[in-house]
Amino acid sequence: MTIGMGTVIILFFALMLIAIPIGSSLGIVSLLLGLFDPTAVAGGEYVVRSMVYGIDSFPLLAVPMFVLSGIIMARGGISKRLFKVFIYFLGNRTAGVPCAVVVTCMFYGAISGSAPATVAAVGSMTIPILIQMGYDKTFSTAVVAVAGGLGVIIPPSIPFILYGTATGASVGKMFVAGILPGILIALILCAYAIVYCKRKGEDRETINFVVDELKKRGFLSILKESIWALLCPVIILGCIYTGIASPTEAAVISVVYSLIVSLFIYKSLKWKELWSVLVEAVRTYTPILFILAASNAFSRLVALQEMPQAISDWIFSSFHSKIAILLIINLLLLFIGTIMDTSAAILIIAPILAPIAGAVGVDPIHFGIIMVVNLAIGFVTPPIGINLFVASSMSGVPMMSIAKKAMPMILCFLVALLLITFIPSISMALVG
Repeated sequence: MTIGMGTVIILFFALMLIAIPIGSSLGIVSLLLGLFDPTAVAGGEYVVRSMVYGIDSFPLLAVPMFVLSGIIMARGGISKRLFKVFIYFLGNRTAGVPCAVVVTCMFYGAISGSAPATVAAVGSMTIPILIQMGYDKTFSTAVVAVAGGLGVIIPPSIPFILYGTATGASVGKMFVAGILPGILIALILCAYAIVYCKRKGEDRETINFVVDELKKRGFLSILKESIWALLCPVIILGCIYTGIASPTEAAVISVVYSLIVSLFIYKSLKWKELWSVLVEAVRTYTPILFILAASNAFSRLVALQEMPQAISDWIFSSFHSKIAILLIINLLLLFIGTIMDTSAAILIIAPILAPIAGAVGVDPIHFGIIMVVNLAIGFVTPPIGINLFVASSMSGVPMMSIAKKAMPMILCFLVALLLITFIPSISMALVG
């Protein structure tokens, strides 16, 4: 008895619908072909070997290092210090405080490389402040949830590392290419915040009081307190862009730097807390590791069944223009982002879609940015919407209420996606 690839895909989604963890779902369906057809190449031994070899990768070592660095920075109160700097400069302007949240998410994303981590670190501190300043609780939560998506677009980004692993694209070039798209999205979100605040109004008296208290301390005082937090992304990315370190080595540098800053400079992290930090990092990364292993086995299974060629043939036979093909790819990625973990989606889908995009003249680096921006939108769209879950757990606002309030900001994200898709120079201008 044999089982077709279509049946395997249907079973995979069925397992996810009944809440089987995605790593387990991938492992189960990867074993099915060998289970039902003992003569198949992709037997149990092949699947296990693929899982082991799939995570035996030097570039992938950057992922746990950035996870650990992000947790250390979160425990060290780095997001709070970043927020004070941006409040100092933006607070007196219309929507200055929500814009400061967006910029803080952008900078913190350059430390953690993770969207949920950005939402957790920035949201736990900024949501209460926004509410205190008179902003609507649901709006405040939605701003953090959506802006947290910048955590995977502004480099260093864990999804960029995974995309490079899946397709062979340069991770360093991916990091460079993500800078301008991240800034573009941040600017568009800030523009929406300004429009929203002009229409809804702000409690300027309360806002000005908080900002004036900061300004009384003086810029040099705020800068002195925040400079080490601001330097973190500069040091990490500077090491990569100047060729001093590879992305994996830079990830290790970020861990060392975050430890020095948190333990000895800010003294916001105690030695006795390091064990709990390491435990949290292991608990965070272990599910990702299993997903990486199972995704690699599944993607090899898909390749053996010539599924990429079948999808490619269908797309090129159904659509004939580059614009139509890119629109279809974007719609597919947006859908996948709503139902699948980002890590698994990249490792499974990137090897299939990247050659199709390449066939219509899209640079692999540019396509990587398109893919990650699509999946970043999935962080704030149900039913997966991990950013929504994280933000909801911090504020107590129901997830669907946050999603509804976030809809205009998601539309802003989509506008940015279209610009990034059809104006390649936004991604490629800084890539050498």
